[in-house]
Amino acid sequence: MAKLAKLHRSRNNRMIAGVMGGIAEYVGWSPTWVRVLFMVVSTLSAAVPGILIYIILWIIMPKATDQSYQ
Repeated sequence: MAKLAKLHRSRNNRMIAGVMGGIAEYVGWSPTWVRVLFMVVSTLSAAVPGILIYIILWIIMPKATDQSYQ
């Protein structure tokens, strides 16, 4: 699996915008586990809704290019 050199939205592991796939590629984890962890934390957190965090990350994280991968 290719690893991202910097944090970007994934081109390969995307379901909606590639945010969780990009985080997974950056840290070297399975995208499925990152998504599950995000859902659990979002469900348990009453203060900040997970969808808001996801949308913010979608806006600020650049989309990966060929040069983004090592």
